[in-house]
Amino acid sequence: MTRPAERRPGSLRSLLLWILVPAQITVLSLALWFSSSQLHQQVDLAYDRSLAGALRAIDHNISTASGGLAVELPYLMLEFFELTANDSVYYRILTEDGLADIGNQDLPLPDARLPSNSPVFYDRDYLGASIRIAALARPMAPPLYGQKTGRVIVMVGEDRSGRDQVIRDLMIRNIVRDLIEVLASTGLIVVGVLIGLRPLTRLYRKLKGRAHDDLSPISAPELPREVRPLVDAVNQHVARHARQARRQRQFLDDASHQLRTPLAVLHTQLDYALRESDPAEARAALLAMRGGLDQAQRTAAQMLALARARDTDARDGPPQTVALTALAQDVIRQLYSLARQKRQTLALEGGELGITVTGIEWLLREALVNLLDNAIKYTPEGGAVTLRIERTPDGAILSVRDTGPGMTETDIRKAGRRFRRGQAGKRSHGAGLGLAIVHTIMQRHGGVLRIEPADPGVQVSLVFPVDEGFPAKSSF
Repeated sequence: MTRPAERRPGSLRSLLLWILVPAQITVLSLALWFSSSQLHQQVDLAYDRSLAGALRAIDHNISTASGGLAVELPYLMLEFFELTANDSVYYRILTEDGLADIGNQDLPLPDARLPSNSPVFYDRDYLGASIRIAALARPMAPPLYGQKTGRVIVMVGEDRSGRDQVIRDLMIRNIVRDLIEVLASTGLIVVGVLIGLRPLTRLYRKLKGRAHDDLSPISAPELPREVRPLVDAVNQHVARHARQARRQRQFLDDASHQLRTPLAVLHTQLDYALRESDPAEARAALLAMRGGLDQAQRTAAQMLALARARDTDARDGPPQTVALTALAQDVIRQLYSLARQKRQTLALEGGELGITVTGIEWLLREALVNLLDNAIKYTPEGGAVTLRIERTPDGAILSVRDTGPGMTETDIRKAGRRFRRGQAGKRSHGAGLGLAIVHTIMQRHGGVLRIEPADPGVQVSLVFPVDEGFPAKSSF
């Protein structure tokens, strides 16, 4: 069964244009429809006011005082109104009972009964044309034909073609204006999107033209604020990759530097053993080879430990509480056989304090193993190695003291550097790897590696801060 092809994301430019341009056209189209509706109402209102003025003018000239319906039409006003409307004007004056009717007698009345003293406007077809009619009903004073009540109805109508033409002309002008606004705003949106994305395009070309080994930070101050967090995150990722690449190169350099000589010596010893006919001499060469292999094995293990200590991060698990007493006891049991072979005394002081620190247990174990291994290695037969745990106002201290040859002040100052040997007659501390591992681990835990001369020997201490927490990132 084939998997469906994953949909490739489109470009940001296309996404913005497909969102902004249709949205802009939709909004402006709604605005055009709303303005057109408003325009139609405003034009009708203006023309209806003119129609109501003609209606009131005729109504003021109606009289029933003579006993009949009499009207003196304001012809000048009607002519002016007709010129203003640019179309035909119609009028009708009648009593509500229909006994008197003057003007265009077939001018249609509204469907519902007219209210008194309030003009009503409506549209009707008349003489093959659509007309707008204003009708007003009011009580007669005095009533006609001896009636007690009665109303007179006044009607004025005009052909709608004039006002409809005005509305069409205004609508066309509004549509043209709004279309120009739509095109202009759409063009501005397109130009704005293209200009706004130009820094990203320049950044893309700049990164594409970089060398494959160029891991320098990205510098693009012209980028918008919204994009800068992404660039910062990329810079942090590239920086982590660059640090990892430097560590890998350093590890390869270390391996090449440290293993080349032991392998060459082993090759020479092997050739000597193969050429030697004396079994005793051959055995001595093989024993020397075994010592060289042990040293090469220990060096390789230390190099791997140093590389892993440098690469330790959150993937190795969260920091935890480590009991120094239990840790020291485990390491003593692990290396007790080495001390036993040299008839050395291993002692633990302060184990009853129950001091704990926060950190990564396997790293602290590796640090203590290196310290104790060095102490056993450089302490002569019959000597003593003492582990001590103590609490001070500044933190917890785990120290290893031996009765070996000690270290000079110069060696102490340079301790922790890789592949550095001590002066003649003094200890080398594992060609610098052992203390380098311990130094790296203590930096990772925010602590300090402290070396002090003793009489005799030397004391190496791991100083842990109090309530400092575990560093989120290593400082090396």
